[in-house]
Amino acid sequence: MDATKEVSYTDLMLKRQSVRKFKPDVEISRDEIMTMLKEATTAPSACNLQSWHFVVCNDKAGKQKAHDLVMPFNYPQTDTCSAIIFVLGDTQSHEKYRAVWNKMCDEGRITPEKRDEIFQTFLPLYEHADRDFLVKDSMIDASMVAMQLLLAARAHGYGANPLAGYAADKVVSTFGLDKDRYVPVMAIAIGEPDETPIKSIRYNVDELTDFA
Repeated sequence: MDATKEVSYTDLMLKRQSVRKFKPDVEISRDEIMTMLKEATTAPSACNLQSWHFVVCNDKAGKQKAHDLVMPFNYPQTDTCSAIIFVLGDTQSHEKYRAVWNKMCDEGRITPEKRDEIFQTFLPLYEHADRDFLVKDSMIDASMVAMQLLLAARAHGYGANPLAGYAADKVVSTFGLDKDRYVPVMAIAIGEPDETPIKSIRYNVDELTDFA
């Protein structure tokens, strides 16, 4: 779709709604999917670890794998979407952490002193962390990038639906990933809407907020 025109904040976020039925014959090119993912990865992450990973199901075989994973009430969006993207947390992202910051240093974005300071403070926290910490941390990062992907899809003119109703214990093995490294967080169905989404309401923010 044409993503060249600017989308206002109101249209992008405040009018975003979950779509559960898409036009099944609409295809989204791999290039556009990769563009949306690139835009989504501008999301913030703990210590810039970028602890996320994506599995894109956009052909018949991939979408069949997704269908076999999701619960029946999610079949409508899984079976009609142009692509369903599984977002996973990467518990070993810190192992490539040095490469990111060395590149930033080489490009003059930070000084060698600042890079070394980061290596001596943030990096040891993750190198010596237990799995529970790494799982929780990666799930926070992956949730951030998933929300950003929902907005990127809308900016490109598509509808999307985040879903967690799937066999989480089978996701990693289904896609042949390392079970010790990756943690499923969310799946996002993307496509051209073929329904008018329900206009849901939100709880009163006054009831949800305390000022300390």
